[in-house]
Amino acid sequence: MKKISLTTVFILLSMAAVAQYNYRDSNRIGISFGVNQFTLNTSNFQTKPCSGWNGGLSVRGNFYNDWDMVYALQFSENNFTVATKSFFLANEEVNYKLPSAQISLQLSYKLIENHLSVEFGPIVQVNGKFNIDAENENNIISGTTLLAKDIVDISKFNFYPTVGITFGVRHFRANVSYQYGLNNMLENLNTKNLGVNFKGNPGIINGNLILYL
Repeated sequence: MKKISLTTVFILLSMAAVAQYNYRDSNRIGISFGVNQFTLNTSNFQTKPCSGWNGGLSVRGNFYNDWDMVYALQFSENNFTVATKSFFLANEEVNYKLPSAQISLQLSYKLIENHLSVEFGPIVQVNGKFNIDAENENNIISGTTLLAKDIVDISKFNFYPTVGITFGVRHFRANVSYQYGLNNMLENLNTKNLGVNFKGNPGIINGNLILYL
């Protein structure tokens, strides 16, 4: 993960340097932080969305006329719950945490210069495994014979088209966006002979504050 992060930062800075050749005062580095709501859309078990956090860096620069280009690297912790039954058959919602890193390339159309813009473009996400508390690992997922620990090893990559809006002033803005994962996040589980055909697509709502330097 560290190698990926360092490589991405180098690429972002290189792109910024190229763009700076034509727009020597237009590129700005942004520091972002905020929250997210993660939903795992699946019919294999019952899930509920929960809140997590985001933090990252971005470079915004002039692209063409009223268009900017935004390159970004974001680290997140996503959360959701799965309905389970404990050892004593009591209903219990188990929290799943997903650490992830996203690399994005967004086109940004400026509705009002320095104040309001809309963004869209692709995002590639690198996932870790789902994390759950040790005391919940042997809970039985409701409606299945699976244990809570059986579904933690998910696919490591996902592709998200995303759309969002950014608003504020020149050096301080807010961004709200929606991302939908096209790849089956649970595909990796289909290789483990668990007797279930898994399918799940993530959806993420992000709300970030951005400080432009």
